[in-house]
Amino acid sequence: MIKILLSKKLGEIRWTKKDLANVTGIRANTIGEMYHELIERVNLEHLDLICEALNCDLDELIVRVPNDKPKITHDKNGNLISPDK
Repeated sequence: MIKILLSKKLGEIRWTKKDLANVTGIRANTIGEMYHELIERVNLEHLDLICEALNCDLDELIVRVPNDKPKITHDKNGNLISPDK
């Protein structure tokens, strides 16, 4: 699963969602959805603006955490196993 770490990053620098919205020009509702990890699609330009405003790299905002139960299966050699098998 993909985790958005915006709340952590804003906490570290003691900014509010409103501060970020004001600096970037991104709608406060959009910032709020990212902050609470409710967003399903992310605008790449928004990510670039946020990284610039927070002076951080993308990997400080978004990380992938492996799913408890994988949705895609591979064999021991790393080859994809067809869902039909």
